[in-house]
Amino acid sequence: MPASPPQVDLGRGLTSYLRLLGHPPARSPFLAIVVGRLSMAMAPIGILLLIQGSRGTYSLAGVVTGAYAVGSALGTPVWGRLMDRFGQVRVLVPTASASALLLAGLALAGVGTAPPGVLVALATLAGFSYPPMSPALRSAWRVIFPDRESRRVAFALDATSVELIFVGGPLLLSLLLAVTPPVVPLLVTAATLATGTLAYCRTDAARLSAPGRRPGLPGDAGTGDAGTGARRSAVTAPGVVALLLVMATLSVGFGQLDTSMAATAGVLLGGTDRVGLLFTAIASGSAAGGLVYGARRWSFDERQAVPVLLTAFAVLLAAMAGLMSLPEVPLWAVFPLLFCTGASIAPTLIMQQNLLDQLSPAHRLNEAQAFLSASNTTGAALGTALAGVVIDARGLGFSFAGAATFAAAAALVALASRRRWRAAILVD
Repeated sequence: MPASPPQVDLGRGLTSYLRLLGHPPARSPFLAIVVGRLSMAMAPIGILLLIQGSRGTYSLAGVVTGAYAVGSALGTPVWGRLMDRFGQVRVLVPTASASALLLAGLALAGVGTAPPGVLVALATLAGFSYPPMSPALRSAWRVIFPDRESRRVAFALDATSVELIFVGGPLLLSLLLAVTPPVVPLLVTAATLATGTLAYCRTDAARLSAPGRRPGLPGDAGTGDAGTGARRSAVTAPGVVALLLVMATLSVGFGQLDTSMAATAGVLLGGTDRVGLLFTAIASGSAAGGLVYGARRWSFDERQAVPVLLTAFAVLLAAMAGLMSLPEVPLWAVFPLLFCTGASIAPTLIMQQNLLDQLSPAHRLNEAQAFLSASNTTGAALGTALAGVVIDARGLGFSFAGAATFAAAAALVALASRRRWRAAILVD
């Protein structure tokens, strides 16, 4: 069995990220997951463009892409719970292999003559078997860094990397579409999924996250599922459902925001293919906010700060709604406003991940993080569909206003949950 990873103090400041990346027990799993996570950003867009290009219909492409998202949302909590029972490696290896093969099969079927029902089935199964990489890494941070402050730095770098992946992934996909046949980008996506996940499974972090191998985790007696409490789901822990509701509500706003930005690119930049410029602005703000937040210790209580940041996010989205409702939208104001809006995103997500880390029982960390990911996926899918209806019926201003409304609703849920979170978490 692998030995427990050596202790390291990451300290504070931006150099704490360099110390994390210089720490082999953290660097190896992180970089492996970065490669695997490229598929998170590439798969939905790759499926959409492949089916639309080969079959000439956005409706079928949307149905197949939606089936993939639904499958992923259903599968993630299942695999998270199984990781807590059998360990990460025994779950990640078969799911990564299956999902990669199914994505490759979908790519070949998409350019072939397979009927729509087969495409939908392949997409659903590929999504359902998608490996829970993000929940696995976020659970492993507690193995790599037993101290809470170092984990906060890790969560910050983790959240920032996701923002950058959702910029870099589509850019890589666009490059592949420009120089290769349409089937290649989705095949490359399947390859990054399998390569990154299997590389992560070779790290000590993945192996140490097996039941009974979590050193120094409070509340983990190393009994796996032997006890009555261990058989309970993570959602039964006090405060967890409230946090998942915050994430789901906020993610509806995220979905509306993404669709709204695609429509904005069509109106202001001359084509939806230029939406990457808008995503770069908001993702850069989010990355900057996440890095700054994780680089130092703050005096405020995260349970109090979550509703404040969500309120700020809602206000900035409302400002964006007002801007898009003007007769002539000043393009020079759009990019700075998107950057400022993004600056509140990553810190909010980091705080929620950190709160879930404290609320969840040690033997249900993988399941808890999986439910958080599923809440995000489900909410975003709903928001994407809702935004399309709103844009067609009332225009871009109302779509951004809808995103602001759901962000404000998430802030209200978080505000109402502060007492529950305070009671569930022991103050250091």
